[in-house]
Amino acid sequence: MMPALDHWPESAAAITSALNLTTPPIAITFSDSSPAGVEAYDAPMPQSTPDGRTGSVPAGCVFWTKAVDRTFTTVAADHGNCSVGSLTHGFATLEEVAGRSDVATLLESGWVTMDMVPGIPVLAERPETVTYGPLADTPVDPDVVMIRVNGKQLMVLSDALPDLRIDGKPQCHIVAVAKERGEVAVSVGCMLSRTRTNMPRTEMTCAIPANRLLDVIERVEATAAIDSMVAAYAAEDARRFLPV
Repeated sequence: MMPALDHWPESAAAITSALNLTTPPIAITFSDSSPAGVEAYDAPMPQSTPDGRTGSVPAGCVFWTKAVDRTFTTVAADHGNCSVGSLTHGFATLEEVAGRSDVATLLESGWVTMDMVPGIPVLAERPETVTYGPLADTPVDPDVVMIRVNGKQLMVLSDALPDLRIDGKPQCHIVAVAKERGEVAVSVGCMLSRTRTNMPRTEMTCAIPANRLLDVIERVEATAAIDSMVAAYAAEDARRFLPV
């Protein structure tokens, strides 16, 4: 069940509290037009590479870090510097990105192989806009809620959600997994994204289908409560080993 629009602030507070998140959850929304009242992301684009790559940011995953502070809308051109992200977000096809310099570099390095690329989850339809922003302030019902988690928080999620999907590279494909397949997906990260976003080495990303968020919160709260009881027992039991 999708929460009512005015319940997103409560949902944001609930998932933050249940997991003790240090970074606010963000909302990601795919649509045919920019939501009313939401400003477009405005940043100068650097000079294009010889094959025409450029964008408002080095890669679409950078928008995740920008969205912690404000809500904005992006279009395909804003994501254009990263061919991998353009592919996963439905802005470009495999045929369109296959010959680009960044893809060639990734293939030559062995980071990916061509036989792996067709298996990368992607959005089924090309969106006109993607809106990012704090979940607590979202002006529209999102498609995906993204949180950043550490090892302990991932432990709670894994216990709470038996169907939790844990993947690796490319990090951005978990957005497509959440939107298209309705799965809660965690990425351990990828070097391409970690370098471009400066994401702390202790953090990972988790994409949650927005229509599953209430159920996820309920399960996480129950698991966290059990973990608190176990932690209290373990701490008390460990006191026997302290010097007298």
